[in-house]
Parts: sequence; C-alpha cells; structure tokens
Amino acid sequence: MRKGYVYILKCSDGSYYTGVTNNPKRRLKEHQDGEASKYTKGRRPVKLVWISEAGEIGYAIEAEKQIKGWSRAKKEALINDDFDLLHELAKCKNETHYKNKGSQIKEKDVR
Repeated sequence: MRKGYVYILKCSDGSYYTGVTNNPKRRLKEHQDGEASKYTKGRRPVKLVWISEAGEIGYAIEAEKQIKGWSRAKKEALINDDFDLLHELAKCKNETHYKNKGSQIKEKDVR
C-alpha cells in the first residue's frame, strides 16, 4: 500500500494549487523547479501551506478532487484549521434547499 498525501500550495500570485503525491518533499521541489505543473510553473515560488496524509493514494486522490471544488474561503478555513468556519461554509445556502424553505420572510408577509 502506497501512502498518499494531499496538499495545498500558495502561489506567488496568491492563488492556491491543490495536489496529491506519495513523496511530498520531492513533489515540492518539482513545483519549485517548474517541473510539476503548468499552473504552478508560471506562479513560482510556491509555498506549502497545508498537507495531510490520506492513507492510501486513492483516498488522497478523492480528497484532492473534493478540495479542488471548494471555494477560496473553504480552502483558507482548512489551511487555518478553522473547522467551525469550514463546517459553516459547507452548509447549503440556496433558498430552495429543504432546510431553508419557509425560513425566508417575504416582504409582503411583513405588512
């Protein structure tokens, strides 16, 4: 079983890059050398801001896909270990969501 790690880099332009590896030290060097990703190549230097061992590499790949779909705010909550904020940001805020139906007071109902 190969260990897998999911990580987040902060690029020189302030953007975030999420990736997966089985060798974090080697992968960070590849990013710094411009050999790992087209995205990070033009945004060097990069800084490792978050990393987690995900067990098997397959779990790391699943986590990477999930995190890549997150907003910047959710990624920053994860980076800052602010799990309360991360939980709050994960809540659905759509008016059509079942938890929000009926909770919106309409202007005509107030008159």
